[in-house]
Amino acid sequence: MPRLLGITTAVDDGAGEDGAAKRRGGRPSREAAARLGEHILDIATELFLAHGYGATSIEDIARAARISKRTFYHRYPDKRALFAAVIDRVVARLRPPDAAALLAGEGPLDQSLLRLARAILRAALAPQALALYRMIVAEAGRFPDLAAAVAEQGASRHAVAQIAALLAHHAGAGASAQPREFAAAQFLQMVVSVPQRRALGLGEPMAEAEVDAWARDTVALFLNGYRGARPTPG
Repeated sequence: MPRLLGITTAVDDGAGEDGAAKRRGGRPSREAAARLGEHILDIATELFLAHGYGATSIEDIARAARISKRTFYHRYPDKRALFAAVIDRVVARLRPPDAAALLAGEGPLDQSLLRLARAILRAALAPQALALYRMIVAEAGRFPDLAAAVAEQGASRHAVAQIAALLAHHAGAGASAQPREFAAAQFLQMVVSVPQRRALGLGEPMAEAEVDAWARDTVALFLNGYRGARPTPG
């Protein structure tokens, strides 16, 4: 039974879509198809992170998942589409369960941003997120379809839009003359960049207390500039 990066990917005989259909003489149930979809994504995630985007072929994924290439292409038009689905699921799983509450804007803006900064850092510094980011940086230059898949997923754009919406909710408490999406993008970079770089090996990784202090200090610095922003002369 294959085991990749410590995650067992074994499936019993006929657990694949082809095998299930053969046993029943027809198409698999929705539940079986959903299980197979999750299984393919599990396999693809592990292979991409273990061997890289370029070294992982559709044949490798189909073989490890114990499916036919026909079954693969029934679900995904190409490897880029599969990788985009992998990114989407990784991001979804790292998203905090209380994401809606974090973005609801309850309480003072500084406390809302602090809760959000802590959640962003937990996600960005998760081992799977770091492994995915490391692979993207290493291979995107050689594989334009990889860069396209990342761009299509648009996780950063979605995060910026959510932060901008939070700032808009609190606009009455200190509206900024700067475009909120620009401010939101800067906030996201301020929160993530240094802790993530250090976690990737460019410096000493931050301890938990240091990460929390970073979140507090970043929120304070951001709000000091955001609330004090003035219109730029035209």
